[in-house]
Amino acid sequence: MEEQTVPSRRQCGAPAAYYLAVEANPDFRDRQRDLENATAQRMAFGTAALAADGPVTIPVVVHVVYNKKTENISKAQINSQISVLNKDFRAQNTDKAKVPAVWKGLVADTNIQFALASEDPAGNTTTGVTRTKTERPAFGVDDAVKSAAAGGVDAWPTDRYLNVWVCNLAGGLLGYAQFPGGPPNTDGVVILNTAFGTRGTATAPFNLGRTATHEVGHFFNLYHIWGLYDDCTGGDRVADTPNAAGPNYGGPNFPHVTCNNGPNGDMFMNYMDYVDDEAMFMFTPQQVARMLTTLEGPRSALGRS
Repeated sequence: MEEQTVPSRRQCGAPAAYYLAVEANPDFRDRQRDLENATAQRMAFGTAALAADGPVTIPVVVHVVYNKKTENISKAQINSQISVLNKDFRAQNTDKAKVPAVWKGLVADTNIQFALASEDPAGNTTTGVTRTKTERPAFGVDDAVKSAAAGGVDAWPTDRYLNVWVCNLAGGLLGYAQFPGGPPNTDGVVILNTAFGTRGTATAPFNLGRTATHEVGHFFNLYHIWGLYDDCTGGDRVADTPNAAGPNYGGPNFPHVTCNNGPNGDMFMNYMDYVDDEAMFMFTPQQVARMLTTLEGPRSALGRS
């Protein structure tokens, strides 16, 4: 794979990775169907009391896989990404003030927060960061970065840690995630090293840490706001995000009307669209319901170890 330049617009590999995983693991789709049924039941009971039990803290291990010295990102850059995740998932990001007035009441706190792991799988003290030199110049969506045998690094137990691999990605990808219900040994998210955190090698327009926010959204079972198809027929299985015709890029002007969703148009400032980092700043209550259903189901061991 050839080395890539910094992408000019967002491209997420989660859908492609999902279809690859489903082909290799036929029961993955069945587990996803079960989770959708549980999610529908939760939606039927409403989303008002989602934060009653206090925040859940997810232990994170960041696997830095580098070919060049510049790709071996600093601990400060990693810390900056954890800070962004905590602000975004708790709705403490200051740029939420830019949400259009019609949707300000839908800015939701997920009640999920993140911390670098302080204990490794063997019970030893850790910084929550691993560093692996690789001979591979770049990786794709085939999960090679998650395998030591393929030039990457194996996951820590995925029922105890959110595994985040940071590497060089080919093909213009900013990142990808594994949806819940997939193979345990490849569970987690992968982020391009120049789109991780807010300092160091993080490069505009993806230098505010929102790629990880987006991919962790997938990890907790969120779809892109247009769903699976770019033709108004897919939907993201969330009623409080207007149906969108497809991805929005860059920094759109409000309103951007598609799929007969006027007068307010697409919720392009949602973390699950494809806009630049500085243009996305919210999750909605029903997106939170999907995430918390996932935490109560297939990811129930996370945050409880």
